[in-house]
This record gives sequence, structure tokens and C-alpha cells, in this order.
Amino acid sequence: MEHRSITIRGARTNNLAGLDVDVPRNRLVVFVGVSGSGKSSLVFDTIAAEAGHQLNETFPPFARNRLPKWTRPEVEHIGGLSPVIVIDQRRIGGNARSTVGTVTDAWTYLRLLFSRLSTPHVGESNRFSFNDPAGMCPTCSGLGEVVVSAVDRFLDLDRSLEQGAIRLPGFGDGGYWYSQYADIGTFDRDTPLRDWSRQEREALLHGGAAAATLGHKPPKAYEGVVERFERIYLHTSDNLSERKQETIRQFTRSNVCPECHGDRLNEASRSATVRGRTIGEMSRMEVTELADLVDTITAAHVAPVVAALTARLAAMTTIGLGYLALSRATTTLSGGESQRIKMVKHLGSSLIEMTYIVDEPTVGLHPSDVESVTRLLEQLRDRGSSILVVEHDPAVMAHADQIVEVGPGAGADGGRLVFQGTFAELRHADTPTGRALSRYRPVKRDPRRGTGSLTVADATRNNLRHVSVDVPTGVLTVLTGVAGSGKSSLAAELVARHTANVIDQSPVSTNRRSTPITYTGIAPAIRKLFATRHQVPAGLFSANSAGACPDCNGLGVIYTDLAFMDGHEVVCETCQGRRFTPDVLRYTVNGLSIADVDGLTVDQAVDQLPDRQINRAIGHLADVGLGYLRLGQSLSTLSGGECQRVKIAKELRETDRPTTYLLDEPTTGLHLSDVDTLLRVLDNLVDRGHTVVVIEHNLDVVRRADWLIDLGPGPGRHGGTVLYEGHVADYADQATPTCQALVR
Repeated sequence: MEHRSITIRGARTNNLAGLDVDVPRNRLVVFVGVSGSGKSSLVFDTIAAEAGHQLNETFPPFARNRLPKWTRPEVEHIGGLSPVIVIDQRRIGGNARSTVGTVTDAWTYLRLLFSRLSTPHVGESNRFSFNDPAGMCPTCSGLGEVVVSAVDRFLDLDRSLEQGAIRLPGFGDGGYWYSQYADIGTFDRDTPLRDWSRQEREALLHGGAAAATLGHKPPKAYEGVVERFERIYLHTSDNLSERKQETIRQFTRSNVCPECHGDRLNEASRSATVRGRTIGEMSRMEVTELADLVDTITAAHVAPVVAALTARLAAMTTIGLGYLALSRATTTLSGGESQRIKMVKHLGSSLIEMTYIVDEPTVGLHPSDVESVTRLLEQLRDRGSSILVVEHDPAVMAHADQIVEVGPGAGADGGRLVFQGTFAELRHADTPTGRALSRYRPVKRDPRRGTGSLTVADATRNNLRHVSVDVPTGVLTVLTGVAGSGKSSLAAELVARHTANVIDQSPVSTNRRSTPITYTGIAPAIRKLFATRHQVPAGLFSANSAGACPDCNGLGVIYTDLAFMDGHEVVCETCQGRRFTPDVLRYTVNGLSIADVDGLTVDQAVDQLPDRQINRAIGHLADVGLGYLRLGQSLSTLSGGECQRVKIAKELRETDRPTTYLLDEPTTGLHLSDVDTLLRVLDNLVDRGHTVVVIEHNLDVVRRADWLIDLGPGPGRHGGTVLYEGHVADYADQATPTCQALVR
């Protein structure tokens, strides 16, 4: 086969510095570089964006209006493109009806199987769909759960009504509903509720029979607190404001549906069986277990359905998701699990000459599981497609036909081609990745001693098998184990039983106005610096206030919705993207206007802003390896790993009291050379008296742990036990996945 290339000339998207590169087609090409170097700008924002845009242009306007929008890259020339499929790390999410079974289409095949084989016969396959009125449980409408009032959270028993004993918004003293309880002559408004009789508290909450027996009966139209809350918040079809949604999150909980017990289906559909199992029972089985059961179905008239279902389940097992169940909600999947679910759909594809772009496919994978992903990537390549992978894992680099490194640094110091060649050549190259590959981090031989312990006893959450562990305080503890072994379940138990700050990879903001300086809380200090220097109001220096450009409202851009065409975003002609009025921009500090400050990187700001408070806060962003971020950069553009490190920086600034921190795979998105920076940050937290617990697969982090808790041995029902607790240096000569990986 002739191996053509994707040719790129003069790429200037984001920080790309006029980059020229030829990327071979029909090859597995891995793109590497430090965080912020520009590799994602090249792969996603240039190659994928242009391919997606050109493909969309082939569809009629009606279809284009319903396709993903692609912003065309800034590039002089790009050629050799083919249709692109992007497999990123964004969680599948979806709504409450989205499950592993529905998103992989395995549920479709399973319900078709039941519609043809089940006893008693129920009917067509829609009778086994919890998204169809013909099949859904009438009580929970096919959700498997019902939202109920968390009545135990409604009252503060140590307060009186006058002191705000009813914690619901609008029910406290001065609130809209307060007089309905405090002023009706039925309840004592000055006595703490703990001193009320049980009957009085029941009457306050529920009214009804309890209220009827009180000496001072409430008015005829009296509503108990629970009844009124549910009418206002739960039994309304109005669009709920953000404030109402927050109240619902705070004062309700989800319970398993009392009728279907989580099966989501009506009684007739729940009672039908195949091979002695209901469809609900099959949906709760692990994929590997379900595959074995489906394989025993030999009826000739459903052979095509069995074959299709078996193939889909086999694909999930191949990619390391055999421990999942079809009933698992997609909202509970990690980024890595979501990504591998997306990859399942392409395993059986007959399409060739496609371009697959994959973002860090090893996220969430134990080192022992990486081989299955690399095999999948090679299979897709061998079928005649081009595989472009952004990755930091050397195990994936080793399988690449070619490696492209972008750098050498981050931000303005990156955006250039610094290496292109084989993995063997990269290991000897004088580039950030080449140097990092030659570095070895030894196991910590002098671990810290714990100052105490946090006990988790007899934990049975998800697949945990009555696990009991003591997590030492004042040290760095790492939780390891293969994907699905129970690490996250153990971490959730730790958080549930002990106070802990969870620093995960969820977005820090979806508001385009949120930036590193607003999130870390230093925006007021910067505005005060300018205001004090020039004796003017601080509001002038806020893009959300008096100083904002009136035409773009401080956004710096004007966005126009062009219906079926791509929405068009242009720099505001009035302020030229600087967001402020000319009068405001005349005020400077050290020669910098407030717009110039937004354009500074974190590293530049540390050197150029003359304020100790500002420098200290900004310095924490540099400490976590984010020195390349611009102060005015929208946080909605950050990756999951960058979001997590922004949260860490905020904690470094705000925390004084000893605190327990739980971090979920903080090395996600980190270049090999940036792991040392992360370890210094974690050590800094521990040295300040905090307790740090990390869920992690990166062996460099595992080797530097003070304490190790390894779970397994396998995923799902094959895991959930503690394989090892102790110092990393003492973990040897055991046939566990983690121990074997450490000695390689």
C-alpha cells in the first residue's frame, strides 16, 4: 500500500509557530510533548478541525445544522485529509436513561433476544425498553430511581423557628413561608425543636393526623413543611432556576424505585425470562459473565442476534471493560472508561482510510492493561486507517510507527516541531521527551511515618469485599490496582466516613469569563492594584463591570449564530479584543494595562506584577506546572488534568488547617517531565501537615508513595480485596499486577 501523508504548512492555531509537518497516513503516529506544547492544537484543533469542517460541507444545509460545529484552523495549507473520528476523554455523561447497554447498542440486541425467546412471551422489543411507555415502569418512568425528600436535612433541631430551624430557603425567619409556621399559634417559635415533642415535630413536617391531635390545631389549609417543599420543588413542570435546582440537590436524595427495584421496566417485562434469567438480572451481570451465558443460547432463529450481541460483548472485554454491567449508568463512568466505550463502536467497523484521533487512551488504565489498548489501535491501523494518538505513556510510544514531538516548551515556548522519528531514535534525542525517557525514579527508601490513621472498616460499596484498611495521616498514600478493582469505591468510602477534599478532573467552570485569576480569587487584588495606583474605582478594571467594552460586554469577541453554517466569532472591532474601554486602558502599572495583564502567562506575571499577594497566588499556578497559562485564558479551554491542577493551586493558596486531600489520577495529561513537578506539589502539601491520598496508575508516583494500598486482583467481581498494605519498597515477589509492573 502506498503510504501518503497529511501535509501541514504554516499552522498557527493557538500557540503553533508556523509549524510544518508531514504526518504519514495508514500508520500509528503518536504525538508527544510537554503540557501546553501545542500537540493538541496540531492534532485536534488543526487536523481534526479541518477534516471535520470539510466533511460537513458535503452535507445539505438541513443536515449541517445538526452536525458538530468545527472552527477552521489558522493554517496556510493542509492536504491529504480523510474523514475523521475523534475519540476523546470527555465523559459520555448523557441523561439518567443512558447506560452502558444503551450507548453500546448491546441493550438493543438483548431486548430483541427477549422479545423472541422469553417465557412468558411479552411482545415486541419495545416492551423491554425503559425509554418506551410500553416497557417502562410507571412509578419511576423507567429511571429505576425516585427522588424523595431528604427530610433528615430539613430541620436544625438545636434552633428555634425564630433562629432558623427550618433550613429550607424561604422558610426561615423573614422568609416567604416563615409566617405559615411561626405565626399560626400552633408551634412555639422560641423553643429549640429538640425540646419539642415528637408529635409536634411530626406535625411541623407532615401535618395530617399528627397535626389534628395537637392542642392548638393548625388552620384548615395547613401544609406541612415536607408537603409544601415537594409541591414547590418536585411537583412542578416549570423550568427550574439554578437556585431551585441547587435546593433540590441539597434537600433530596435518590432512592431505588419501590416497584421495579431498579430494573426500570413494568411488571410484565420484569417477569419474562430467558435461560432462567430476567432481562434485569442479565443487565446487572458483568459483561464477561453475560457473554458466557449468551453463548449457551443455540436457537437457530435468533442466531444473528446472538452473534451480534456476542461480538459487542467480546469487544468490550477485549478493550478491558469486561467488569462493567450493561445497567451501569454512563454518568458514573470515568473519562478513560467513557473513551474505551466509544472505541468499542469502531471495533467491528468495515470502514477503511479513516483518520482516528485518540486522546490519551491509557488514562485510567493500569500498566498491565495498556497492551489491550495498543492492540486495538494496531488493529484499526492494519485495517487501513490512520491512527493519530496524543499520549504520554512510553508503552504506547513503543508501539508507534512514528513519533512527532511538539515543543520544546509550553505556551509561547512551544508550537514547533522538535522531533519526528521512531521510538528508538526518540530515546536518544535531546528533547524534553527524550530526556525524560532516560530518567528513572527509584522507589522511596525513606518513607514518612504516619501521624495517625483514618480507618475504613468492613466496606462493601460496589465490589468491595468487606474491606478494612487504615489510611495513615500526614503522608502520601497511593491507591493502586487494575481498572475496576475497587480503588474508587474505597476512596468513596474514605470520603463518606471522614472529611476530605476531593480534587477531581471535572471542569472548574463552563463560563467563558472564568479565568485563572478569577478562579484563584486574585482578580480583586489585581483590580485593587490598578485602582490604588491611579486613585480610581476598582470596578473600572473588571470586564464584567464599568470598564467593559460596551459593544462586546467585555468578552472581546462578537459571536454570530449563522444557523446551518458554523457560528462565526470575530474580534470586537471597538476594543480589538482587549475587552476594556480606551479610557481604562490608559491606566498602567509597570507599563502594563489591565488588558496586558490578561495576556501575560503565569510565569511572566510572577516577574512583572509588583504585588506580593498577587505573586504568591499566581506562583501556586506555576508550582503545579501551569506557568504557561495566560491569566485571561478561559477555563473552559482547559483539559481535565489542567482543571485538576488549577484546583490544587487554589488549595495551596487557601488551606492552613491540616486537611485530607483525595486526588483522582493527577498525572492525567502530564508529560513525563511534569511528573516531578506534581510530586513536589504533593510533597509540599504533606510537609505542611496535610494528608494526601491519590488514586494513580503512574509508576513514578507509586514509587514515591509513603504508603501503598493495592486492590485487586482483577476487575469487578474478581477484585474488591486488599492485596497489599505497606511501604512500596517492601512490595516484592508477589504475582499481582502492580507488583509485577513495579519490577519491570
